[in-house]
Amino acid sequence: MKKIVLFFFVLFLISKVNAQNQVKGKVMDVNNLPLIGATVFLPELNKGTITNGTGEYLIGNLPNGKIKIQFSFVGYNMEIKTIEISKGESVIDVFLSPAVIQSQEVVITGGYVSSQHENAVRIDVLKSKDIAISGTPNFMESLTKVPGVDMIAKGPGVSKPVIRGLSMNDILVMNNGVRIENYQFSEDHPLGIDDNDVERVEIIKGPASLLYGSDAIGGVINFIKEKPAPTGKIIGDYRMQLHSNTLGMNNSIGFKGASKNLFGGLRFGNKTHADYLQGGGDYVPNSRFIEMTFNINTGYTGRIGTFKVFYDYFKQKLGMTVPPVIPLITEQGRKNEFWYQDLGHQVVSSRNSLYLRRFKWEFNVAYQSALRKLQTTFEVPFIEMNLNTITFESKLHLPSNEKSEYIIGLQGMSQNNKNLNNRTSQFLPDANIHNVGFLGMAQYTFFKKLKLQGGLRFDMYNTETFTLGAEGTSNYHAPVIKEFSNVNGSIGTTYQPNEKLMLRANFAKAYRVPNLSELTSNGMHGNRYEIGNDNLLPENAYETDISMHYHGEFISFDLAGFLNQINDYIYISQTANTTSTGVGIYRFSQTNAKLYGGEAVIHFHPKSLPWLHIQGTYSSVIGKQENGNYLPFIPTEKIRYEVRGEKEKIGFLKKPSIKCSALTALKQGNPSPYETATDGYTLVNLSVNTDVRVAQQTLSFGISVNNIFDTQYFDHLSTLKQLYFYNQGRNIGVSMKIPFGLK
Repeated sequence: MKKIVLFFFVLFLISKVNAQNQVKGKVMDVNNLPLIGATVFLPELNKGTITNGTGEYLIGNLPNGKIKIQFSFVGYNMEIKTIEISKGESVIDVFLSPAVIQSQEVVITGGYVSSQHENAVRIDVLKSKDIAISGTPNFMESLTKVPGVDMIAKGPGVSKPVIRGLSMNDILVMNNGVRIENYQFSEDHPLGIDDNDVERVEIIKGPASLLYGSDAIGGVINFIKEKPAPTGKIIGDYRMQLHSNTLGMNNSIGFKGASKNLFGGLRFGNKTHADYLQGGGDYVPNSRFIEMTFNINTGYTGRIGTFKVFYDYFKQKLGMTVPPVIPLITEQGRKNEFWYQDLGHQVVSSRNSLYLRRFKWEFNVAYQSALRKLQTTFEVPFIEMNLNTITFESKLHLPSNEKSEYIIGLQGMSQNNKNLNNRTSQFLPDANIHNVGFLGMAQYTFFKKLKLQGGLRFDMYNTETFTLGAEGTSNYHAPVIKEFSNVNGSIGTTYQPNEKLMLRANFAKAYRVPNLSELTSNGMHGNRYEIGNDNLLPENAYETDISMHYHGEFISFDLAGFLNQINDYIYISQTANTTSTGVGIYRFSQTNAKLYGGEAVIHFHPKSLPWLHIQGTYSSVIGKQENGNYLPFIPTEKIRYEVRGEKEKIGFLKKPSIKCSALTALKQGNPSPYETATDGYTLVNLSVNTDVRVAQQTLSFGISVNNIFDTQYFDHLSTLKQLYFYNQGRNIGVSMKIPFGLK
């Protein structure tokens, strides 16, 4: 295996192509001293390098056109420059200023490659290191550090994101720009993302249908893959995490390399977790889960553009904590035997950019196959479905200058759902779904301080289902044909009166079509019997966002408020009827609804104590139906606070840090009609992290203790609350990352 890996990357390094366009320069600090090992990266080309011993860098074989270039170094403010490359050599020298509080990141989810400050809607960024040291076996839980982001969870293995009170199909989940289609419609279905292959997560809070169409009505979570290796390098790493609460282990090993033109990488991952322990020490039966992942990518960057291909394989077995399984589990374990989801998801995607003089053409296509099986107590699956999806995207960046950018494009999807092997339960019918959308976007900067962004989009959506079951029987699904069309758009502005202050305002109209489950479901789903409604109309949301960002030398803070009016909001509620076996019957309905609230973030770094950081966040959302009833799955008000101490070096320890953090969730006294109130709680966490230099390599170590006092609590969004199982108790986590290079 080692020889195969070495051969794979040697092919990259021996390829030779004569470069015609190149950019070079120096990266220095404000005192003209070179910054050695600074990162220079071209996000649009997925290509980068690091500065040498004199702070110099060189990136060759670049296309003609306007390109963003990003300069970063730990402890310094990031610089982002736009350069116009033509035949020959471009020289860009930069001077990075020290940053006590890190400022902005380059983001791509907002439609443009830009800094966070250049978007009318703030895009939050969570880096892979923050995820790795979060000390939780639940990947989704690490994202809830971002104010306004919460999760619906059925234990650490099954969780779904909630953004400002919206969830399920109201949130679009993306894997490196590809919308994930793996039955996201239910709180019982997992996120379906491998965090080992992620460099950072970009989160849009609020409607983004202009960019991504249906399902982006509440926000977007885009999991961005790790960067390629620096040009001329072959590198890799081994990562490991241990968790005491679930007796869990996460292992991952990856390699990547890059030549002047070619780049590629691969990664293997495995997770195994036993039933989690709730506060007080008792295990929660059948909350166990395992995951296996494999990712590989390759690509080419040359004078004409960039071409990238990715393959992701994701296998999960997730125990389901449901009433029938509880008497069958007699001890904490990790082997899946009864009532578990057996899920397989494969994605092949190609993302490409062509530079045609003053035009840039992006064309992307992806195919994914999601296989879902539900194993109960029978030898064969109770449910077996396969969802195959093709997505495509074409965007043309029109000629522009430093002040402007114009984009036109189209996006589409073709999808087929099929029941396999005539299983006992066929909850959803076979179906074909097609969508195509046309969009136009523009942004223009006035006076270097005021920027306007906006656009319009038109979508056509078609859903066709086929007869399932015998007419007159309880599980009969009549054929359904639905056609929808919608116009959406947004307009927003950013105003920066000075270097420290940024003001934003945005208004967006977004939509979501009813999904297959909402239109046609008829059968058992988890603990309930669900009946769809083929008369449902698309949801339409009208959201206004206003926010402010201040970034000083020793303090920064953000304030944001929003109002989201949703017409024809789709929800499911319990009826007064039950099945012959006493199971509650639920139906889908619609009403007008309103969600409003906001977030606040403050980061303070005392000038007299340069090693100390103090942070706090607050988030709140209220969701109501038109009749005054509260909406389901609305998180309570939450306050997070953190005190962190970090030094550049202590003895042989590099960049050691210690962090004490806490989360206070206030009482949720406004439940929906079919929920119950939830008491508040406070959790306290502690973590220590450091790097150690060993034999020319920097090893990273961390240890964390979450829920130090083993508090017994119910989170309002836990679907295990109705079974009287508490959330996870104390967990001691250990993390390690060992990088390596190959010659």
